[in-house]
Amino acid sequence: MAAELIAIEVAYATAKLQTVLNLTVSSESTVEQAIIESGILKQWPEIDLQKNKVGIFGQLCELDKVLNAGDRVEIYRPLQKDPMEARRQKAKIKR
Repeated sequence: MAAELIAIEVAYATAKLQTVLNLTVSSESTVEQAIIESGILKQWPEIDLQKNKVGIFGQLCELDKVLNAGDRVEIYRPLQKDPMEARRQKAKIKR
């Protein structure tokens, strides 16, 4: 019996642009398979799935997680600054 098809989104954003791709994949597809199938890696060659973290609706997950209908797969960019250090610098400026 063939796996059913489900609708999902794959999203990636830079500071200036956001790409959200809607696609239909097999209900047995993983996060990694959906990212590859979406073609987003060709649009954004700087994405490295060995380095960039991924998640579904803001919750970190592994590349081998099986998707559910309606999932939004998100590819995260590395942080530019350590959040704790950014807060310290902000507090220093306010003093």
